[in-house]
Amino acid sequence: MPRTRSVVLAAGAALLVRRAVRRRIATSPLWPLPALETPISGQGGRRVPSLRLTVAERAVPAEGVALLRLESPAGTALPEWRPGAHLDLVLPSGLVRQYSLCGDPADRATYTVATRLIEDGRGGSREVHEQLREGAELVVRGPRNRFPLAEAPSYAFVAGGIGITPVLPMLRAVEAAGGEWRLLYGGRSRATMPFLDEIEKLGGERVTVVAEDEAGLPDAAAFLADTGEGAAVYCCGPEPLMDAVAAALPEGRTLHLERFTPGASTAQLGTFEVELRRTGRTLTVPAGRSVLATVRDELPNISYSCEQGFCGTCQQRVLEGEIDHQDELLDDAERQDSMLICVSRCLGRKLVLDL
Repeated sequence: MPRTRSVVLAAGAALLVRRAVRRRIATSPLWPLPALETPISGQGGRRVPSLRLTVAERAVPAEGVALLRLESPAGTALPEWRPGAHLDLVLPSGLVRQYSLCGDPADRATYTVATRLIEDGRGGSREVHEQLREGAELVVRGPRNRFPLAEAPSYAFVAGGIGITPVLPMLRAVEAAGGEWRLLYGGRSRATMPFLDEIEKLGGERVTVVAEDEAGLPDAAAFLADTGEGAAVYCCGPEPLMDAVAAALPEGRTLHLERFTPGASTAQLGTFEVELRRTGRTLTVPAGRSVLATVRDELPNISYSCEQGFCGTCQQRVLEGEIDHQDELLDDAERQDSMLICVSRCLGRKLVLDL
């Protein structure tokens, strides 16, 4: 699924409980859990290795969902990944889309991703569904992890539809580590909810399934009311679901979100200048056009990927100027002197980039 960042909205856990869980999880073969990647600024942005992989298997785990298993044509081991990671898929048309890894991190031979067909989307999901058949080759970048599974005394997972893809490896990891967890899983119908049988078998009564055609929308507030002090709450799904989870989050819990909706529209935002300090050029960014699109007129080989503020590929160092951050990927430290030029803009009249 199109993926990228963990947003911590609250914090806190009892020290003794944390130590106990640390001892319990530390013995798991799935430990250590991942840390956020180190950002790379400069003209190249965040450089991520590329791989040419083959579609070894294509399946349909639910109505409207395509699952792909990717492997190296040479049979070589693939780079390691941890729960919450995603890949950039460079589709045959040149479109780049982000999809969560939903397989087994211990399987170094294959990567597994799944995507739902979005009828009114921007074309990426349709291309996956209609063109990527067994034997097809494509370039992928990654894996990268902006939704890492953090240490916590307990976990509450909330997933909507295809948002289950980054959550599934987390469930397996926490279960294997002997951790405490619960899941609220919603979808339009049971037939459209991928991996449902596996999840219900894995979690039993810890799993609450809400099919909209049977029971309406999931009650995030009621589900979160039963979470323990210090619980880590992970949510991925439609924007209204994530908003509901954020609004209902009890005090003393941490919230981690995986968002896949585009950043704010630039259509009504004003004109400003961008100076490319090392290039020696000053460009005008008009309303309705991104900094990235404007810079590409001068530097066509600049790195970028999703163009929605998810992946971080276009992160650039800012030397001067006040930034209007429109992403949810960068942390506070990164926002002091860098920006994602695909979605973020200028609050004043001019930005100076280290380009």
